[in-house]
Amino acid sequence: MILLINNSNKMFFLFILFFSTMISITSNSWLGCWIGLEINLLSFIPLISSPNNLLNSEASLKYFLTQSIASINFLFSILLNLFFMKMFFFNDLLSIIMNSAMLMKMGSVPFHFWFPNIMEGLSWFNSFILMTWQKISPMILLSYNVNFNFLIFIMIFNVMIGSIGSFNQTSLRKLLAFSSINNIGWLISALLISENLWLMYFLFYSMFLFISCFLFYMTNIFYMNQLFNFNYNFLIKFSIMINFLSLGGLPPFLGFFPKWIIINYMINSNLIIINFLFIMSSLIMLFIYIRIIYFSFMFFSLKLKWFKIFMKNNLLFLIYFFNMFSLMGMIISTLFFI
Repeated sequence: MILLINNSNKMFFLFILFFSTMISITSNSWLGCWIGLEINLLSFIPLISSPNNLLNSEASLKYFLTQSIASINFLFSILLNLFFMKMFFFNDLLSIIMNSAMLMKMGSVPFHFWFPNIMEGLSWFNSFILMTWQKISPMILLSYNVNFNFLIFIMIFNVMIGSIGSFNQTSLRKLLAFSSINNIGWLISALLISENLWLMYFLFYSMFLFISCFLFYMTNIFYMNQLFNFNYNFLIKFSIMINFLSLGGLPPFLGFFPKWIIINYMINSNLIIINFLFIMSSLIMLFIYIRIIYFSFMFFSLKLKWFKIFMKNNLLFLIYFFNMFSLMGMIISTLFFI
């Protein structure tokens, strides 16, 4: 069903989206968590559907089908838990089913195939919501019933497939989708270490994604070749560069701080192989980001060299300020570890 919504209705559905997440993470029962997830699904569908855009309608239908399957699996695991709660043999199986339902909700490996395709049909605002806010409820519910051995393999495959899948992507939305899959591995590892560390990583990641989506929305960029053909304001290109490097976790920037804590914990826990895979995946993501930045800075269209785009927006000054703050990330990180 396609709903026609205006700005006031959009704010109403955003409020319901926020309210449904609060229901899920504050509920005292699994059934209440499931109800919150269903309200979240039904409030996000009208935001992404549009009768004037077939890609939006297709994305909303795919999102509804995948989330419905995940909700059915989650409800199935709840019912099995009620029937077999006294049989310890089924505990691991039930936790794997419940964790798999939450992984499908957030678009994690091996249930990630729907995520880049749906991202391709969304606007930048809806993409930002899908990559950040829609991960809160599944992540919190995942922390309530953790199968540690299962999630270890999941987070390793997340960082590997997220980095490898980013190659040869011409769409920025698909690139950020695979980057989100890569960061899901880091988020799960942070969740297994500490909820406070997960919250800090999630806030930093959400801020970097907000800056990227906002800049791409302001410049109306969806594909990489658009970064090459136009000569934007240098500060905008510089902001995109700093934000990409922070998102990849390059040491001088603020995005390296939460990854540094996770790496230190893995070293202290003797998880050398997992630590090596995480670092290598970050290097691959940095290679992809730097390649985009290098081409956007070095390639100029002579035909359009006279054409400049100047944008006036109050949020741009906040973004410039946060980028300067991100440059001091290594100093802030060092002060925390002294």
